[in-house]
Amino acid sequence: MMMDIFSTFDPFNYYSFYKFSPLFWAMSLLPLIFLSSSYWMTPPSYFWLPQSVLSMGYDQVKRTFSIHLKSLASILCPLFLMIITMNLIGMIPYTLSASSHLLFSVTLALPLWLSLILSGFTKKPKAATANFLPSGAPAWLAPALILIETISVMVRPITLSVRLAANMSAGHIVLGLMGIYCATAFANSPLSMTLLLLIQSGYTVFELGICCIQAYIFFLLLTLYADEHPPL
Repeated sequence: MMMDIFSTFDPFNYYSFYKFSPLFWAMSLLPLIFLSSSYWMTPPSYFWLPQSVLSMGYDQVKRTFSIHLKSLASILCPLFLMIITMNLIGMIPYTLSASSHLLFSVTLALPLWLSLILSGFTKKPKAATANFLPSGAPAWLAPALILIETISVMVRPITLSVRLAANMSAGHIVLGLMGIYCATAFANSPLSMTLLLLIQSGYTVFELGICCIQAYIFFLLLTLYADEHPPL
């Protein structure tokens, strides 16, 4: 029995999680299966969907200067597909939504951000340091601008992580509240239950779109952060 609406994010509050846990972890391995079509003698008919997602990711990387980082696309594009898959898995009832937890997003955002920072300062420290001061800025504003740019760079992993976790959590909370009110209205007002059910169905479709959009925003911001990496 749920103690409150936030208990839906705790896998140990209901026994149904253990029933769906193998499904959760099995579906988490799907991005590893779809990484490359070279594993298939003849690609299956459904392969166009993950392949189109990966192609869109590669096209986005090519539109930025991060294309100079040769291995970046091979990391971010499968990550993009994995986050979409994890977000959609969270829409399955009685399944733990990993992407709505801050630990999941921090585990992805912090190492990638830190690797870009360390790579820039290791390969070309002067060019990496120059990014903290906008070109053409007056000399008397330089200390303040450097401080502001340093703070903005340091908070990037925090904002990147919180954005994904907060948006996914908010959607699941709204769906949970709608489900509770719909179950309560089942015995009291069938008309209200029908109306709430229609609204919940529409919001579920909207939330499916949010799952894909939030994964794309996470991926897009990482490519924009890599855009500031000095050319190797």
